Amino acid sequence: MHLKNIAHNLIRPRIRRGRFANHQKVSQFELHKVGDSLSRRFERRVGDAAPLLPVPVQQLTRKRLLAAADNSVYRLGHSTVLMKLAGEFWLTDPVFCERAFPVQWAGPKRFHPSPIAPEELPPIKAVLLSHDHYDHLDRDAIARLAHKVEHFLTPLGVGDLLREWGVDGRKIRQFDWWESGAVDQVQCVATPAQHFSGRGARDSNKRLWCSWTVLTGRHRIFFSGDSGYFGGFREVGDHYGPFDLTLIETGAYDRNWVDVHMLPEHSVQAHLDLRGKCMLPIHNGTFDLSIHPWYEPFERGYAAAVQARVQLATPRMGQAVSLARPPAVDLWWRELLEPDLVAQLGQAPR
Repeated sequence: MHLKNIAHNLIRPRIRRGRFANHQKVSQFELHKVGDSLSRRFERRVGDAAPLLPVPVQQLTRKRLLAAADNSVYRLGHSTVLMKLAGEFWLTDPVFCERAFPVQWAGPKRFHPSPIAPEELPPIKAVLLSHDHYDHLDRDAIARLAHKVEHFLTPLGVGDLLREWGVDGRKIRQFDWWESGAVDQVQCVATPAQHFSGRGARDSNKRLWCSWTVLTGRHRIFFSGDSGYFGGFREVGDHYGPFDLTLIETGAYDRNWVDVHMLPEHSVQAHLDLRGKCMLPIHNGTFDLSIHPWYEPFERGYAAAVQARVQLATPRMGQAVSLARPPAVDLWWRELLEPDLVAQLGQAPR
């Protein structure tokens, strides 16, 4: 693989005492902010933390995927997205576990099953990993997928972790920000994000985090991973936009975490900075990882998109999205809300 550093004057990660740092200082997990967030979490009303009715899922099969049209995209849950590009399958941040937590007997539980099990997936050309947090890097999923994945593309350090878990090192490619590499006909660039990393108390920021720019002969796709809103989105848009589809974090946010997790309005602005054509919000609808009601990212994201005249795709889990012809917005989450709550939300903006 040929790695190419496209410029020397762009936002770069910093290394301080052996740990990665964002381009600018970020505020996260200060004691008074943690207390504020926890107190509001306990004040949530019943029905806000998780859907009272089953999340609609369109089941997928290997046969159906193999027969699917090229340039089809499927949201499987949280930030896990399956893409069929140039006749091959690509997967972002595969998480199939029941709980996004170090152990499976505690922690945030899934709202819905995956539309397809890892064993049922067809061969995967490449897995794109954005960082090492438990809701993005599922060790069990990696073990179940490793034999059918040709390439694992990771930010610096995450590939070392995969190797420790038993993944064949010949399958792993690690990237710094702005480094790129080709996988057959597809060019991949590890682009910046403003976030952090760590899976325990002792490995904080020892591995890098990133977003991904994916360039095929016909389409351009951006996958945000996790990030606060920052100038990196505009830089990526200037260098690689316009994007046909942006997969952007829109969920698991809080007013105390804006440096590392975008509010929905920030997500829409990031899409505009990237010069995106269609935005598909991710990082929502699967786990309860914050204080806001589970449905709020959809409502706020939709309202912000309408206000900014942004084309939005809100597919049900497992529903196909065509890069050439994205579907109309589907307010499916409102089907799971109590009638009184829907009435309070009012008519959806148009």
